[in-house]
Amino acid sequence: MDKFDLIVVGSGPGGYVAAIRASQLGMKVAVVERESLGGICLNWGCIPTKALLKSAQVFEYISHAEDYGIKVDKAEADFEGMVKRSRGVADGMSKGINFLFRKNKITVLNGHGKLARGKKVEVTDDKGNTTTYAAEHIIIATGGRAKELPNVPIDGKKVIEYRKAMTLDKQPKKMIVVGAGAIGVEFAYFYSSIGTEVTIVEFMEQGLVPREDADVSKELTKIYKKKGIEVLGNTAVESVDTKGRGCTVVVKDRKSGKTQELKCDIVLSAAGVTPNTENIGLEALGIQTDRGIIKVDEYYRTNVAGVYAIGDVVPGAALAHVASAEGIICVEKIAGENPQPLDYNNIPSCTYCSPEVASVGMTEQAAKEAGYEVKVGKFPFSASGKASAAGAKEGFVKVVFDAKYGEFLGAHMVGANVTEMIAEVVAARKLETTGHEIIKTVHPHPTMSEAVMEAAAAAYGEVIHL
Repeated sequence: MDKFDLIVVGSGPGGYVAAIRASQLGMKVAVVERESLGGICLNWGCIPTKALLKSAQVFEYISHAEDYGIKVDKAEADFEGMVKRSRGVADGMSKGINFLFRKNKITVLNGHGKLARGKKVEVTDDKGNTTTYAAEHIIIATGGRAKELPNVPIDGKKVIEYRKAMTLDKQPKKMIVVGAGAIGVEFAYFYSSIGTEVTIVEFMEQGLVPREDADVSKELTKIYKKKGIEVLGNTAVESVDTKGRGCTVVVKDRKSGKTQELKCDIVLSAAGVTPNTENIGLEALGIQTDRGIIKVDEYYRTNVAGVYAIGDVVPGAALAHVASAEGIICVEKIAGENPQPLDYNNIPSCTYCSPEVASVGMTEQAAKEAGYEVKVGKFPFSASGKASAAGAKEGFVKVVFDAKYGEFLGAHMVGANVTEMIAEVVAARKLETTGHEIIKTVHPHPTMSEAVMEAAAAAYGEVIHL
């Protein structure tokens, strides 16, 4: 029986990063993967969706080329070509993980991994053959999958989830997106931009991106409606009828109680993710869970010695960068290092629709509910020279500070490239930077990132360009 210092079950952004860091720290490592290296993120999530969104953005640029003084023939969206490019990007990234594994001498065990007693993992390949491996330490990094709503059963044909949405054979004429979180608004933008008639149905009253600051949600909803996307907030899906050629979706306004029928070709269920914790041996080992989520401490140790869990299977945001950070902390602790526990209050959230959405820390409402007296500053991109030059004047940067000590409580952005800008605030909060220090930090001109400084100045009544 082959024995390793560490076996990681799952090769997503949590698993593969944990494996590489463990190898760097001198461990003999193996990774179990039943599909392609890189997990959902590289193959069906973060990376291929961004490739599709880039295609949509390029199509929009070409369609509005005259706004930039450029004359071109009418642009035509090649749906099959966009999908093909997306899959090619994903395949290339997966091969990159394979290269990194070879470089770091990490063994890949292809098949379905299941924990067994005595610090063992049983790996069953696609032919049904099972091989048992042993390890001093085992990390569960099996990720998550699309959550299925009771009233929106996924059949993979007319009612689909994000994986199928990336590989449809043909572009639908009408689509209903159920859920207005990151997955929902990203796909809504992609399909709408290339000509699909899109309606978004969101259960929460706030509407689009309901977990974000209320001002961001309101702004994105306004922009989406301007794009021709119908947004139904505070609305529940009562039923989906897939008989016949298309779909009939019955929705109910939660405030008035009125129902209406919506017709479409495809329903995309984008109601979040659920952890992959079934049939991996948790019950046999007595590993504690709560509604499918594995219970862990601040170093990702389960209640069973030598078994750990990271990523979408543990409490916290189901984000790739969170899983990676957890994986590094976990293996460094295993190796005898002294890593700091992850600060979950300083995790950036990014949504890659157009315009983009990015945030970190407390919303204005959350800060007030926590008892803070706050200073709030907002700077619109309509007042930004770089945004005007780029033709990207939609959106704003909003910052929230504690009025007493100047603590940077949170930042909320909607606009072009804000997912690249949010790291400045994450670093500032990590370093306990105050509002006045942000104001005195010289930002290059002209840039979109100047809006962070200007928003901070607005909070303290010192803004120049408003």
